[in-house]
Amino acid sequence: MTAQAGGASFYNVLLASVLMNTLRKKALHARRGLSDDARTSASAIICNRVCESREFYSSESVGCYLPMHDEVDTREIIERAWRANKRVFVPILRSSAEMLFCQIDPESELERNIFGVWEPTRGFLIKPQQLDLVITPTVAFDSAKNRIGMGGGYFDRCFSFLRHRKYWIRPKLLGVAFQCQKVEEIKPNRWDIRLYRVITDKK
Repeated sequence: MTAQAGGASFYNVLLASVLMNTLRKKALHARRGLSDDARTSASAIICNRVCESREFYSSESVGCYLPMHDEVDTREIIERAWRANKRVFVPILRSSAEMLFCQIDPESELERNIFGVWEPTRGFLIKPQQLDLVITPTVAFDSAKNRIGMGGGYFDRCFSFLRHRKYWIRPKLLGVAFQCQKVEEIKPNRWDIRLYRVITDKK
């Protein structure tokens, strides 16, 4: 009986992983299918909506990723945060599967890490609990604000302290994605962290 239950549990986990990977591939295909002009235009709309949001206005410390070539280009968010005298922090990854946040300014030197992601070479580190807002990279999302990332689990581990919070939510995870990345339904794992809100190029 125990073996059967364990087998069923393993099968369910395996099935959930397969479904998650299928949705991830579908959303990535849609995102990579955008033309450069369409991606640039949609990114500008998304950045403007983020910067006009109440979450952005009320924040002092903003976490924001540095974009890869086919992601929502967040550089306008970073620049407007600086102009508003907000502190900006970007994620840095460690081989121990740990993610930290490092402060950047217009003079920060950047280099690619082992994953090809841009990171500052030095800077002040902050705990994720100290951030007010985190602009969160999103591969796929659904209407319930469930998120699929690239599969490394960095954001879910880093913000695991938010899993059971209902009221005092800090930081607020603001997902940004192109509308074409929306999927019908994501069945989250128990360790997945739901987004506070998703902003796309469509209303």
